[in-house]
Amino acid sequence: MNRQNVLFLCTGNSARSQMAEAFLRKYASDSFEVYSAGLDPQGINPLTRQVMNEAGVSLEDHWSKSIDDLEQRNFSFIITVCGHAEDHCPRVFLSAAEKHLFWHFEDPAAAQGTEVQKLEKFRLIRDQIEEKIRSWIQDEHA
Repeated sequence: MNRQNVLFLCTGNSARSQMAEAFLRKYASDSFEVYSAGLDPQGINPLTRQVMNEAGVSLEDHWSKSIDDLEQRNFSFIITVCGHAEDHCPRVFLSAAEKHLFWHFEDPAAAQGTEVQKLEKFRLIRDQIEEKIRSWIQDEHA
């Protein structure tokens, strides 16, 4: 079975797109070859790694990548997970995919407050992304 290439795109490839990549790999790696990238890669946020580990999903083999590293790849889906990437990614790149989707999630790295409050925001966004991935897989396989 040929797996479809999916790219999750955000600005820094530090949180949301990394989470989405990891969850899609966890739930449907037999159907999808999954990538993530950012417009301006910033490295993976340590809180991203922490909350994903809490969910039993390791990001050990993940690193922050640029869309420039993936320009030559053909994607069945490019899914932007933040408004900045949706607004600033070159349209020619987005239109090269068979389907372009926009799933807006708040940026957990922008959370203010104590470490506990920031962790709660990361957990909330993680759970929203996991729910969206599971729902999307069901829709794609329906």
